[in-house]
Amino acid sequence: MPYAAEHKHRTRERIVDSARDLFNRKGFVDVSIDEIMARAGLTRGGFYGHFDSKEDLFVEVVRAYAEFDPSTRWHDIAFDARSPANAFARQMVDAYLSRSHLDDVAGHCPMIALPSDVAHGTERVKQAYRALVERMSGVFAAGFAGEPADARQRGLALTALCVGGMVLARTFDDEAFREAIRAATHALATEVVAAGAER
Repeated sequence: MPYAAEHKHRTRERIVDSARDLFNRKGFVDVSIDEIMARAGLTRGGFYGHFDSKEDLFVEVVRAYAEFDPSTRWHDIAFDARSPANAFARQMVDAYLSRSHLDDVAGHCPMIALPSDVAHGTERVKQAYRALVERMSGVFAAGFAGEPADARQRGLALTALCVGGMVLARTFDDEAFREAIRAATHALATEVVAAGAER
């Protein structure tokens, strides 16, 4: 890859990483382009060489999470997309409902951190968010034995359980209560995945 193209790609990644961190901490509305660029160590003028608007960046932040490998950020997590379907579904549960994920505010999945922003966003934003939901539920569905329609339904329900559990857990400052919610959700989700393999 030529230097200029590689440099542009890395700069874009810095902007996306900066935006993800700030969106997760403050929400979409309360973050400015200036703030995003400053955190990335760049000037505002450079923003428009990569994105047309803050909404375009928001969509990219949501899309980028679909390729996220949690083991690169949370080193206590085992995650291998080449694993058999049910094993990979279990890894997804373990990673998503891990203590590392709960504690990593900057690295939270957009489904946890940004649902209200998405609900008030444009159709493009909602489509990107839905694609993330569909991807996660597809991983879970692939780990379930049985009819495809039933597996999809169970995959969606397990996604809702994982996301909802983490949204609730991160709502509270009481450390023991946060951990109780996370651990309870993880235990139930693990049971669901294990039972799905035996159907």
